[in-house]
Amino acid sequence: MLRLAKYLKPYVVLIMITIVLLFVLANADLALPDYLSRIVNNGIQQGGVENAVPKAIRQSQMDKVLLFVSAGDKALVSDAYLLVEPASPEAELYVDEYPALAEAPVYLLQEADGAEMDRLNSILGRALLVVSGIEQVMADPSKAASMGQEFGFDLSRIPAGVDLFPLLASMPAEQLAQMSAATGERFAALGDSMVTQMAVAVVRAEYEALGVDAAKLQRDYILRTGGIMLLISLLGGACTISVSFLASRTAAGAARDIRKAVFTKVESFSSAEFDGFSTASLITRSTNDVTQVQMVFFMIMRMVFFAPIIGIGGVIRAIDKSPNMWWIIAVAVLALLGLILVVFSISLPKFKIIQSLIDRLNLVTREHLSGMMVIRAFNKQADEAERFDRANRDLTDTSLFVARVMVIMMPAMMLLMNGLSLAIIWVGARQVAESTMQVGDMMAFMQYAMQIVFAFLMMSMMFIFLPRAAVSGDRIADVLETEIAITDPEDPKQFKEPFAGEIEFRYVSFRYPGALDDVLHDISFTARPGETTAFIGSTGCGKSTVVNLIPRFYDVTDGAIYVDGIDIRHVRQTDLRDKIGYIPQRGLLFSGTIESNLLYADQNAAPETLQEAVEIAQVTEFVLGRPEGFQAEIAQGGSNVSGGQKQRLAIARALVKKPPIYIFDDSFSALDFRTDSALRQALKQKTGDATVLIVTQRVATVKNADQIIVLEEGRVVGKGKHRELMESCDTYQEIAYSQLSKEELA
Repeated sequence: MLRLAKYLKPYVVLIMITIVLLFVLANADLALPDYLSRIVNNGIQQGGVENAVPKAIRQSQMDKVLLFVSAGDKALVSDAYLLVEPASPEAELYVDEYPALAEAPVYLLQEADGAEMDRLNSILGRALLVVSGIEQVMADPSKAASMGQEFGFDLSRIPAGVDLFPLLASMPAEQLAQMSAATGERFAALGDSMVTQMAVAVVRAEYEALGVDAAKLQRDYILRTGGIMLLISLLGGACTISVSFLASRTAAGAARDIRKAVFTKVESFSSAEFDGFSTASLITRSTNDVTQVQMVFFMIMRMVFFAPIIGIGGVIRAIDKSPNMWWIIAVAVLALLGLILVVFSISLPKFKIIQSLIDRLNLVTREHLSGMMVIRAFNKQADEAERFDRANRDLTDTSLFVARVMVIMMPAMMLLMNGLSLAIIWVGARQVAESTMQVGDMMAFMQYAMQIVFAFLMMSMMFIFLPRAAVSGDRIADVLETEIAITDPEDPKQFKEPFAGEIEFRYVSFRYPGALDDVLHDISFTARPGETTAFIGSTGCGKSTVVNLIPRFYDVTDGAIYVDGIDIRHVRQTDLRDKIGYIPQRGLLFSGTIESNLLYADQNAAPETLQEAVEIAQVTEFVLGRPEGFQAEIAQGGSNVSGGQKQRLAIARALVKKPPIYIFDDSFSALDFRTDSALRQALKQKTGDATVLIVTQRVATVKNADQIIVLEEGRVVGKGKHRELMESCDTYQEIAYSQLSKEELA
């Protein structure tokens, strides 16, 4: 995969935008459990009151509260509040919200930052609880004993109906400070969170005393917090859509670039490189393998960047909600990692096998379809069906094995998450019962735990899909990083004008890549313009190999080939092949029309040129005898035309190019003798000034050639014209007498 990372460079901006959006999305997802906790804790349990710092408090109550505030903290509290008198102009602004302001002075909270609010919560929460406890004892002396234990001083001696606060106000400051300190020690054991939660009830009672609609206060808080959650959810949804769009665009764009690079690379392959990759394998690498890489690119952008953010953020927020339950998440994560490790170790080797099995299935299918007529001719349908079934079954069995391993993940994950939820509820319920944790915090902790587990689950999915994509990526990279054996020179030479087309072989030897022995040995000859040079010999003697060296489908092992006095290795391949009209033994046509196949040689060819080409190639009757004419459809590979028609159309295509060099690689083998003779006569007139090279096994085809080269086991055993070879070359004589009578050879 890393070998293909360079194809993501054009999309760096999109990737960076995606990461930013994922960060926003993760924070949105992490914020929702916290807001849910607020709705449960503050909205439902606390009636919409968020903390122990009242927004408004009567002056009479503030005086009582300040009795239990240290001298150093009184200034902080006094600065945080503004006293509003009933007759003051400010009272008109707040009297509707706090009706009691019409009759009594009220302290109103001013704006305060987060740190100041935390400090006020700690100060006022404890003081409000003490004041509330004393007021309860004054109203019901039977509570004196329990309240005394809670606040740390004896209240049982207070006579019923006596207002204790004036007495407390008259106490010496040192004694009152001692009482406040003792109370603070009691509350410190509970923690600021629980003190705040307990003091909220006192704040709510104060709001009711001010005439505030408590039900409306609770409803407004829940609706406001729920509205914020809705906006956060909408933001998260928008980010999710945007991330998916950008990830899809990036992955699809990179896959397109990789496919283009593979196609371009394969186009530059010489025959030597094609020998290293089967056609079925190249097709699989360009399609299935690229799709695997595209899917992983998408998952990396969608999940891999997102999972660490959500996982780390979830751990931080969960520990903030309950520091002493971290071990539950740790156990769950360790169990998940163990499960992933087992699945990964089992599935990885199988993913490597799957891709090779896909290659095998494609190969069998391709051979079956291309060789259908041969298969039917030999009644081998059953054998081919068995061969296909075997390849298909191997792929199916391996895929099913991996699927069975993968399917374990989901039930195991559900069991893990349900067990995690039960553990959190079990431990959290005990803490709620002990008043060390709020219900909303427990619910938020559970959601954060689920988010953490899902983050690791997303990572695990990557670890499962990544091995297969890594195999696919390596297979693609193997193609892209293949060293081309035949390359253009750094400082190419140019053919001289006018171009003649003389071809000279100087002591050429050739050995196929990986072979131990040469197939051509010291081949030397010259093919001149205006002449026809023919190659003849037994099957496998190297005739086609010789002519395939001219367009540089392979490069010579020893010696050199010169065209117009220039070594063909010193010119660009495109410049060389522009001068050659090549007609292979197996005429290959492309899907389209007759016209599109002929224009393949020259897109700008005039209709008259096409007409002339089909006439010379002896294919006029086939083309113009059909209603569609040049617009007649050609199926893929020319499967809807005969072998002879295919060869003649391939010859016509080369004639449209009008090159100075023609190479006919046994291109007349599918033609009858009459058509062969007529075609060669027409070619002689058309290609009078061109250099013509013909590979054939027919003596009749080469009788009139200007030069005949006889090959045997890769060596030149005869060179000359027909009459000369009949007198001097035994090999040629054997071939000639095996095909024609003495009268025909005369």
